[in-house]
Amino acid sequence: MAHTREEIERFSGVYQTIRQEIAKDMIGQDTVVEHLLECVIAGGNLLLEGVPGLGKTHLVRTLSKVLDLPFSRIQFTPDLMPADITGTNILVQQSGENTFRFQEGPLFASIVLADEINRATPKTQSALLEAMQEHAVTAGGKTRKLPEPYFVLATQNPVEQEGTYPLPEAQMDRFLMKVLVPFPSLSELQGIVELTTGGKAMSAGRVAGREEILSMRAVAQEVPIAASVMESALKLIVMTHPESAEAPEKIRRYVRFGASPRGAQALIALSRVRALAHGRYNVSFEDIRALAPEVLRHRMAMNFEGLSEGVTPDDCIAELLTMLPGA
Repeated sequence: MAHTREEIERFSGVYQTIRQEIAKDMIGQDTVVEHLLECVIAGGNLLLEGVPGLGKTHLVRTLSKVLDLPFSRIQFTPDLMPADITGTNILVQQSGENTFRFQEGPLFASIVLADEINRATPKTQSALLEAMQEHAVTAGGKTRKLPEPYFVLATQNPVEQEGTYPLPEAQMDRFLMKVLVPFPSLSELQGIVELTTGGKAMSAGRVAGREEILSMRAVAQEVPIAASVMESALKLIVMTHPESAEAPEKIRRYVRFGASPRGAQALIALSRVRALAHGRYNVSFEDIRALAPEVLRHRMAMNFEGLSEGVTPDDCIAELLTMLPGA
């Protein structure tokens, strides 16, 4: 069912209000904030990579306050066990009888911050995988649904640091986007220092809630996409595979494997959200081009030659984007 102009204009208005409210407590990082909101509305998970101290935790806390959604933070460490995040059955005494009651873990929130996710063991990461993909937790032989909307924001240390467990490809694929968090500019750094050392309290307040987010998601899912734009987006996914006849020389030479069908689903879903956020009623080539690096960089792996020559997925994606119409 197509949505009315009023619903679409309301989407844009609520989106801009959320961004303005977050900006009261978040200096800079405009692109990161935009991608974060795109993921929340599209109903996916986000992976942030960057050095410590760039405000990733502060950003998600601010988001939970602005959206008035339950928030939990999990600090991933090598000794963290699956039951520590999913929850476990505990023995309680009621009316003189001992019974088991399920104690919910930190995964039972709408916004979950998985801090330094690659410091946990694969066993614990696998427990998170079900929550990310199925929005459910299985513990004690029973599957429990998680609250909607549900969103995992994970931060990751660069893989060259010690004590990390690289995420398996299947788990990486569950992230809608991987966003690289840049170091702030000089003026942004000055604003951060003034805001955080001047005794100012957080000023962001609630401007949207669960119903607004779910309504915005429903509106975004109905955004039309022209056949030519859809074909270009899907061809972009196909061209990431070195064995494809469509792949350019750089991909064939340096890439070990390309993006999965989830990459295509993510690119289209996020493009619909971005179109509405920018005041347009249909998806354009600009949306595909703007989102491709964040959607594809964690879904492509370099082969030995690519790694030895320092070729990155972003280099290959930039090459592919030159082949999009309007480039």
